[in-house]
Amino acid sequence: MIIVNLDIMMARRKISLGELAEKIDITPANLSILKTGKAKAIRFSTLEAICKVLDCQPGDILEYVISD
Repeated sequence: MIIVNLDIMMARRKISLGELAEKIDITPANLSILKTGKAKAIRFSTLEAICKVLDCQPGDILEYVISD
């Protein structure tokens, strides 16, 4: 199972959902879907933009956990 830790990175960088959405040119609604882990996929270009704005690595946002 893939866990999305976007909310943790946003809190560490003290950036709101609306501000991040604006900086990466995505709707707040779509960013919210990603943040809550309900997204089925993410574009590499979106992941790259998030990492650039939050100054982090993809592994800081996405985590693989073995599920039973």
